[in-house]
Amino acid sequence: MPRIRIDLPEHFAFSTELQIYASHINEAAHLDNAQLLTLVSEARQRFFKSLGYTQTQVEGVGTVVADAATQYVSEAFHGETLVIEMAANDFNKYGCDLVYRVCDRDSGREVARGKIGIVFFDYGNRKVVAVPERFREQLSAV
Repeated sequence: MPRIRIDLPEHFAFSTELQIYASHINEAAHLDNAQLLTLVSEARQRFFKSLGYTQTQVEGVGTVVADAATQYVSEAFHGETLVIEMAANDFNKYGCDLVYRVCDRDSGREVARGKIGIVFFDYGNRKVVAVPERFREQLSAV
């Protein structure tokens, strides 16, 4: 099976910093793969907040993670501060991909890259809905 390869955009609309705590480290003494996804999830929440939304309130509807893929590039360690950059691309009728890059702030070393597929969801009716046009326009302009 071929390895996952994530192509990154030339520009990221958002960036945030998160520190690696002891609870993020596994028995191999580096950042645990599951904990990386936890950090990326925090970055995703901050990304939505920077746009004036939450993950459950985007122009009257919410979002649901449909899929996720991560390409690990290098180890990361306790005490390092990660810079997580994020952008939206590959819009379709119901959602888009949130593409991210994770780097060590001090060295610039790339740690991981990935994408999270989201769809928009009407929680009241329990069904997938079209991407809110204002959301699409806001991110297409970035």
